[in-house]
Amino acid sequence: MDTLHTLFYFIVAIAVLVAFHEYGHFWAARKVGIKVIRFSIGFGKPLITWQKSPDDTQFVVAAIPLGGYVKMVDEREEAVKAEDLPYAFNRQPLLARTAVVAAGPIANLVLAVFLFWLVLVIGEAGVRPVIGGVEVGSLAEQAGFATGDEIVSIDDTPTPTWIEALDTLLTLAIDGKTEISVLTKAIDDSQQVRLIHLAEQDVQTPETLHKRLGLKPWVPTIKPVIGKLLDDGVAKQAGLQSGDLILSADGTAITDWQQWVDYVQARPDVEIKLLLERSGAQLTLSITPRSEPQGEGKAVGKIGAGVDAPKDLLDSMMVTHALSPWDALPVAGKRVWFYAVTTLKMMGKMVVGSASVENLSGPISIAQYAGQSAEMGFTAFLKFLGLVSVSLGVLNLLPVPVLDGGHLLFFAVEAIKGSPLPERMQLYFQQAGMLLLMLLMGLAMFLDIGRLFQ
Repeated sequence: MDTLHTLFYFIVAIAVLVAFHEYGHFWAARKVGIKVIRFSIGFGKPLITWQKSPDDTQFVVAAIPLGGYVKMVDEREEAVKAEDLPYAFNRQPLLARTAVVAAGPIANLVLAVFLFWLVLVIGEAGVRPVIGGVEVGSLAEQAGFATGDEIVSIDDTPTPTWIEALDTLLTLAIDGKTEISVLTKAIDDSQQVRLIHLAEQDVQTPETLHKRLGLKPWVPTIKPVIGKLLDDGVAKQAGLQSGDLILSADGTAITDWQQWVDYVQARPDVEIKLLLERSGAQLTLSITPRSEPQGEGKAVGKIGAGVDAPKDLLDSMMVTHALSPWDALPVAGKRVWFYAVTTLKMMGKMVVGSASVENLSGPISIAQYAGQSAEMGFTAFLKFLGLVSVSLGVLNLLPVPVLDGGHLLFFAVEAIKGSPLPERMQLYFQQAGMLLLMLLMGLAMFLDIGRLFQ
């Protein structure tokens, strides 16, 4: 069921993003007078087709929903009827061709602005950025953060939720900031400015930065009551039931859920003797946590059980951050600009080796993010779509042959020299670009598979 859920939302995400990208090309082509033969979402066998008349554009939904294309009249691809020659792509002025090619990535960036605007207007619910703990020797400890501090703003950017605080810290770090100013509010409402000093090795990956920061979110004290059980988890196999209250493990009293989680994770493949309370009666049973790799040769214990947390427990710590439609528009635009610039900077750092290639995500990771964000709620899924739309727009503008940016590069050369590059040379560069993209996709897939095993 989880796989089908993930696959469904991955297909929805790809369909939406590709549809907007290709519509950008389609709309611009029609505006400059180019005849469009086919507008397809997906590849392969057509499942749904619609065409107003034989001379109009054919709209297609195809069987493989992993892309799409707009087919225009073009003498370089096939023979063109004499009456269609004035409407062929290759016969249009340079400015018109440039507009058509650039319209796809621009459509993705416009879509991203709309999606972030919609999220800001609807409002995002999140946990207040209250610090629950500070790791010893971490950047946070060096900056003077204390348990109970609430993050008010970071470099003058308000951070109403924990996720906003982490996103702001990450984007500023990737942006190259070596000193980040954080305004915090203590339990007594007194305010203090904390300075986080970053070095290049602190920003290799988001995970590295998070670990080096050493900030733990506030976590409420929750009774160790078993909630949802996974069907293939060792907890269900051992006889645990929803509603069981864990009293002790190997004779050690268990008073809250996090203590229980830590106890289990520290004992992969080690038998634990439990004392439980079920329906007012006490009973004992044994359970052996399953060992699961955690990276760097480490393993943790997992039993496949969630917590039965009171629904109103987090209410006092939850906030909803929303803006008016007018105020949300410039904020959405700034977010898209910031994510676009950050994406380019991160790619540049990976090229020169100052950032890890672990930052690459392939189709497996993207599918997982789609499913996870959809599970978190509508606004989380919209944010996911916005982020991927920014990435799609930025990547397609890169000057790599076979991408839209590669065609724009050819057009720039044509504008300078006064004539197009020879078709043979364009083909050579496109083959090189295709090879580069295939190697990049192969690396992303390799990293994705590695993450699955971790």
